[in-house]
Amino acid sequence: MVLGTIIDGISRNAERMVDGVSERLFEPVIRLGVTGLSRSGKTVFITSLVANLLDTGRMSQFTGALHGRIVSVFLQPQPDDTVPRFDYETHLAAMTGAKPFWPQSTRSVSQLRLSFRIQPTGIISGLRGPRTVHLDIVDYPGEWLLDLPLMDFSFTEWSAQALKLAKGRKAHAKDFLKLLSDVDTSAKLNEPLAQKLAQSFTRYLSASRDAGYSACAPGRFLMPGDLEGSPALTFCPLPEGANVRGSLYREFSRRYEAYKSKIIKPFFRDHFARIDRQIVLVDVLGAVHHGPQAVADLRLAMVNVLKAFRPGRNSWLGAILGRRRVEKILFAATKADHLHHSQHRKLSGLMQALLREAKDRAEFSGAQTGSVALASLRTTVEETFDHDGQTLDCVRGTLLDTGNEVAMYAGELPDDPAQILNAARNGDEKWLGADYAVMSFAPAKVVLKQGMGPPHIRLDKAVAFLLGDKLS
Repeated sequence: MVLGTIIDGISRNAERMVDGVSERLFEPVIRLGVTGLSRSGKTVFITSLVANLLDTGRMSQFTGALHGRIVSVFLQPQPDDTVPRFDYETHLAAMTGAKPFWPQSTRSVSQLRLSFRIQPTGIISGLRGPRTVHLDIVDYPGEWLLDLPLMDFSFTEWSAQALKLAKGRKAHAKDFLKLLSDVDTSAKLNEPLAQKLAQSFTRYLSASRDAGYSACAPGRFLMPGDLEGSPALTFCPLPEGANVRGSLYREFSRRYEAYKSKIIKPFFRDHFARIDRQIVLVDVLGAVHHGPQAVADLRLAMVNVLKAFRPGRNSWLGAILGRRRVEKILFAATKADHLHHSQHRKLSGLMQALLREAKDRAEFSGAQTGSVALASLRTTVEETFDHDGQTLDCVRGTLLDTGNEVAMYAGELPDDPAQILNAARNGDEKWLGADYAVMSFAPAKVVLKQGMGPPHIRLDKAVAFLLGDKLS
């Protein structure tokens, strides 16, 4: 078995070397990872991204940076036959049809390949024809990315951290904590009790996600797929107990280690390790809407994300990545269309402040990072109203739940993002002297003109940061 593992590892490395040589000599490949924290709009982002790269009429900041060097863009079959294709056509039809609706969210890994024909520049531009550059877009749930830090924690360490989080979310974790308080972790494993504990822990994670919390690991508990009910997902954090043979504590510790070795590690080995560029979508407005504690939780999640990308010679991830590493990471605050454009600068500033703080706390260095406020698909129009002698900058859209058209004023974000971050650090339960509201809008009806992709906000700026240098 050990020999088979060694041979398998050698084969994978050989395949990667052949692929790397082929890419450098013939047709280079950019692998863009797309993930996001809870309900951040990954599927919509990828669909709009592809549509706007195929028809670049709304991508002035991207195409302008390339000065007309893109000759053509076209879809191709994804290179990995074992990875499902991202269903771009179905998702685009859902978003832009006669009765538009949001497509289903990301549930597993999928992939799509776009190919660019790029006209060379410089002295040899007249001697060479256009070259081909492939863009492989890899879509995966953000919950899986948040699993990576578990690799650095033992079961005891993870349990202490997870239970501390749960006690800070008493409204959502009370049933789980009550059940756990009556459990003797040193007693012999009782499988029905183990399943009951895991199910209660999963319900707590789900309720936390619904309440706007971002740090909800292990991620596969929320997206189990065909692993649902398996021993690898039948555990939960436990208070430190006697680690004796046959005990609940010993078995949960073993299952936790199996989760790391059988689920987390293969995903990052087979998919994450091949990514060159990464965008992480973040629903900052949703966190602000849910209050200071949700923002504090978002800060923690961003720290963990950056730790996932931190280079380290002695880490297990470093051994998997070898010399490859993610070169650029963009953190994007989504749903910018829920705010009037006069507040976009403030949303972008809050995203920058969250990123800067997370980088400091994660002791991060390595990949180039950036931030932007964007809307992958614009769902609103802007309006200004006079209310009680004040001018309110609002957005108007169609409510997702009722289908009614409404104007919304989300509240005024502060000029100084420290006002929000300080309240989050202090553990405040509510915002002092401020009220923020977010509504869920349905996609707006849109007619796609020739050469124009779906309407967006700053999608072209995001693409210019992620891909501009690779296509020049």
